[in-house]
Amino acid sequence: MTDCAPTQTPEVDIDALRAKYLGERDKRLRTEGQGQYLVTEEGFNEFYEGDPYTTVVPREPIDAEIGVAILGGGWAGLIAAARLEEAGITDFRIIELAGDFGGAWYWNRYPGIQCDTDSYAYLPLLEETGYMPKEKYARGDEAFEHAQRIGKHYNLYERAIFSTLTTSLEWDEATKLWNVGTNRGDNIRAHYVIMAQGPFNKPKLPGIPGISEFEGHTFHSARWDYEYTGGSLKGGLDKLADKKVAVIGTGASGIQVIPHLAKSAEHLYVFQRTPSYVYERGDVPTDPDWAATVQPGWTRERKRNFHTAAFEAFAPGQADLICDGWTEVSRNLEAHISATGQWATLTPEKFMELREAEDYKAMERVRNRVDEIVKDPATAEALKPYYRFLCKRPVFNDDYLPTFNRDNVTLVDVSKTKGVERITAKGIVADGVEHEVDVIIFASGFEITTDLDRRLGIAPFTGREGLSLYEHWADGYRTLHGLTTRGFPNVFFTGFIQGGVTASTTDMFDQQANHIAYILGKAYETGAATVEPTAEAVEEWCTTIRESAVDNTTFQRECTPGYYNNEGEQKIKSHLGDPYWPGFYALEELFQAWRDAGDHQGLVLDK
Repeated sequence: MTDCAPTQTPEVDIDALRAKYLGERDKRLRTEGQGQYLVTEEGFNEFYEGDPYTTVVPREPIDAEIGVAILGGGWAGLIAAARLEEAGITDFRIIELAGDFGGAWYWNRYPGIQCDTDSYAYLPLLEETGYMPKEKYARGDEAFEHAQRIGKHYNLYERAIFSTLTTSLEWDEATKLWNVGTNRGDNIRAHYVIMAQGPFNKPKLPGIPGISEFEGHTFHSARWDYEYTGGSLKGGLDKLADKKVAVIGTGASGIQVIPHLAKSAEHLYVFQRTPSYVYERGDVPTDPDWAATVQPGWTRERKRNFHTAAFEAFAPGQADLICDGWTEVSRNLEAHISATGQWATLTPEKFMELREAEDYKAMERVRNRVDEIVKDPATAEALKPYYRFLCKRPVFNDDYLPTFNRDNVTLVDVSKTKGVERITAKGIVADGVEHEVDVIIFASGFEITTDLDRRLGIAPFTGREGLSLYEHWADGYRTLHGLTTRGFPNVFFTGFIQGGVTASTTDMFDQQANHIAYILGKAYETGAATVEPTAEAVEEWCTTIRESAVDNTTFQRECTPGYYNNEGEQKIKSHLGDPYWPGFYALEELFQAWRDAGDHQGLVLDK
């Protein structure tokens, strides 16, 4: 599974395409930025707190003092719990809104759901649980089942508090405990808190005028209503046979669900502001002969290979183990440089020039494929992505583009009006035309780069002397190692803040979980009541982040609006947070050296 050749790409006029890209971006820029989206609490609370898969059973409020509260039972929470368990820390509870583990893979059960990245590099704790994915790109039910497998393997179910939403976090200086408030009236007091909500935690909705006036049925793709549609993850949405259906959103979720809706609905209207990068998936079953040859540490090797392609560059002759659209530009670039013998004289500036050229050519190949598949020229043109690779999240699907050759599918391009104009009692208005529909499905994504209080939904979140976390970070993140912050003792953060970033998000969670488990192990060993960074250590880390930062704001500003660039707002807020740009593995070395030193420099363990 390692043979991987460079792709054949067409020659392009980069200057002409750059101008085209900027023009397409400008068509879609909106002054509201992230303000164009609604928080789900504003009349659509069931789109977030409602659980269509588990009946929430009434229970008595929990009154307990615990060691560690892990907030979130998705990958971040599961990995954190696993590493705590391995470190001998067992007095933790996982508080999770869903009725089971899985996070995004619990909530997202729409038809066609599948991993868009290599399963062997994405699914966590494979070697620890002894599991090998069935396919290169795991289906949604397999990812959910793997989350359950982790829960069983580490005996996490007995320490889970499901169907419970954390609503507040308040530090009590007298008891040195965190008071964890929930929607179930619980009185949970925790010595330590690990924030593990993940980036795809909370659905968001487009703030379309009239969104509350529609008299038909509505739901978000992350809360799929099979009672209304019929069918399953595999499709067969038989209850839509006499329904006119609208989908708003053509990102990763929309791309996967639209082919199944088209096969079942009387008519499907796809409302698209910006086309996605959509290329072939080329999924294959796991080769049993290859699986039999893997050696301990194979997942780490594969994840590092993926990271190299996404964030660095392949060395001369280095194999591409992932071999898909995510790694195409790096794969083609290595082949080009090796073929032209430029490695010895290559400057950083020339390298970036060559990489940009491969980017433009690869994207042109994607656009040419649209022409090859979609029969109507106008529809094909509207489906072409005119932007750089990684301006938007790449999507891989073999059925999406052919869907637009069906007579019962209408693509409604709303780029000229920068989105849907309004929603009425009967349907959706775009470019002055009302499209009457029976159901509107919002495939509009998640709160990823919106303000932190919107994303977390925890209020109040107060540390020492009533300091609000949201005020504390109003001008940017302030942490030590991306994990702890001054004024909020015993709280550990995970995700995209001020840490290492790699192509496999679950590997980032693992790096963070291992470091947190080490620190908590030291706290338990020394009997520390509080763990908190010094002000000096936080300032030093913020300086390190600033001084090591790579200025990619030009790239982001030239991208079409989306959550990757904070919807084109003037103040760029990356979905990657404020990364430690020397590199994910450089940070791992820094963490290891910090742990080896044994004096937990910059972190105060106070009894």
